[in-house]
Amino acid sequence: MAKPRIVCVAGTRPDAIKSAPVVLELKKWADVDTVLLTTGQHREMLDQALAAFGLVADHDLSIMQHGQTLCDVTSRSLSGIDAFLAETGADILMAQGDTTTTFAAGLAAFYRKIPFCHIEAGLRTDSIWNPFPEEFNRRAVSLFATHHYAPTRESAEALAREGHAEGVFVTGNTGIDAVLAMANNRQQDWFPEHAGRIVLLTTHRRENWGEPQLRIARAARRIVQTFHDVLLVVPMHRNPDVRERLRSVLQGCERAALIEPPDYPDFVTLMRRSDLILTDSGGVQEEAPAFGKPVLVLRETTERPEGVTAGVAELVGSDEERIFEKASQLLRDESDYRRMSQAVSPYGDGRASARIRYLALRMLGIDSREEQMWTS
Repeated sequence: MAKPRIVCVAGTRPDAIKSAPVVLELKKWADVDTVLLTTGQHREMLDQALAAFGLVADHDLSIMQHGQTLCDVTSRSLSGIDAFLAETGADILMAQGDTTTTFAAGLAAFYRKIPFCHIEAGLRTDSIWNPFPEEFNRRAVSLFATHHYAPTRESAEALAREGHAEGVFVTGNTGIDAVLAMANNRQQDWFPEHAGRIVLLTTHRRENWGEPQLRIARAARRIVQTFHDVLLVVPMHRNPDVRERLRSVLQGCERAALIEPPDYPDFVTLMRRSDLILTDSGGVQEEAPAFGKPVLVLRETTERPEGVTAGVAELVGSDEERIFEKASQLLRDESDYRRMSQAVSPYGDGRASARIRYLALRMLGIDSREEQMWTS
């Protein structure tokens, strides 16, 4: 008798990082066939992230093409995933977050009436256009998901307001599982010659392309010009337009290090080495508070309000003056910095993947012989 099959789909670096702990947890169970399917929406960054967890895709659709549009990614992912399901079948399809790969995976499962489990469900902003296209993707996926694995109570409440009451479980965020798994895996020793503080800047989101990215870069340049003990470290996203704008402002700036995107374990080490983080990344918003690092969020809205509520993150948008003023305040005021540097993560306890595995096996009728791991 064939074992039940769970197909986990990933397409981007964040997908890989947040899905990897779940895949590893599921692969511990010999009575299920766990398959990792990747679309290749991102290429090198996806493979690097999986490799950090010792994973290689069981099947790769390799959809990435130079100059691909959102329509290209959606259509090639959807047709590729559907063809894979037609050939191999699945009892559960699972994907995380809000990428175009996740939307396509959920839609493919819906068309074939396969239960779809959505990891990191319920994140919301007030506008379907911000972030674009991620806000649409996650709202749409909620329409056909069978299980909604909400990272926080706030996410579960957002789903309830939309009428999703069945199959909603608060599990914590698998990104915390991932970052804690890497935390003790010492990698590169970042900038040992620098005795001062480090400000880490990551910016890549579509809504910040163009002029907003130039404003962010100008604010960062002013920070290093004002605080002479600060080293600015900028891992540059592989998007050539993002790189061009960052370089146009920061190339040649004293104490500004423009570096290639590190492998995930090295990036975790870099976050721990940093004193202040400026980012428009959703994942970094979740990860940095686990290490007590204040986060200034370079966006006008966030689907992760828990960090702002907890006081470990603050929305500053892409306004040059606002970024510079808030960063300066934290770098000057020790009490303000201390208030934001509480090592408190509102996003999970590192056991989300085990909870998700428990729920998925229970959906298949498999008794994992353990009590439910949370009381909510």
